[in-house]
Amino acid sequence: MVNKWIDFLQFKLFPPTCILCGAPGLSDLDICRECLDGLALNSSCCSRCAIPLPNSQAGSGDVCGSCLKSAPKFDSCFSPFIYEGAVADLISGLKFSAQLQSGRLLASLMRREIEGSRIKLPDIIIPIPLHSRRLRERGYNQSLELGRHLARRLQLPLDRRSCVRTRITEAQSSLPKNKRIKNVRGAFALRRKIHAGHVVLLDDVVTTGSTVNELAGVLKKSGVEQVSVWSIARTP
Repeated sequence: MVNKWIDFLQFKLFPPTCILCGAPGLSDLDICRECLDGLALNSSCCSRCAIPLPNSQAGSGDVCGSCLKSAPKFDSCFSPFIYEGAVADLISGLKFSAQLQSGRLLASLMRREIEGSRIKLPDIIIPIPLHSRRLRERGYNQSLELGRHLARRLQLPLDRRSCVRTRITEAQSSLPKNKRIKNVRGAFALRRKIHAGHVVLLDDVVTTGSTVNELAGVLKKSGVEQVSVWSIARTP
């Protein structure tokens, strides 16, 4: 109830304005109707890893060839948008230019898609951790910024301390697919046992899934029964 009043007062005092074009925003969103309708939805995708599939190949419960050949360690992935156009601009602005207002908008859009899809909510949300050196360089963790807003809006616990990145890794975006798995192998550890049956790993974008897959494996080995992945977007 308190959070709802805070949001109400915030948007009464500072009416929403579209981050992308400057037009008046929709309701409590910093995005206008035209820009919102232009975002690329990931509506036809693999039911396991959320990679976009051609409409002709996608159906309810369809799984992509990669997941059929080698199932990921996480149980499901929910990525409501495709990483292109305005979605990619918003994520890049949050991740590399400290445009934290984009994080608030993306979390709000994520919440709308989660509630609209009626997917099962987890016991806790764990943002993908950054290595301490990378965190000092950037000054913030974009996944944690998303997690703060999303957890508050969904009224879910946010766990930012149990999982750590034990070594610094190269940026996954700079590596070819065949080197990404090796790059994050052994890069995560638990500082304490997680007492939750269903955990969601939250990231800004999933590309090959190597990072979330590695951390999902650590959680599964520790006794977590179900690990889901949520990300704002999935690359084609």
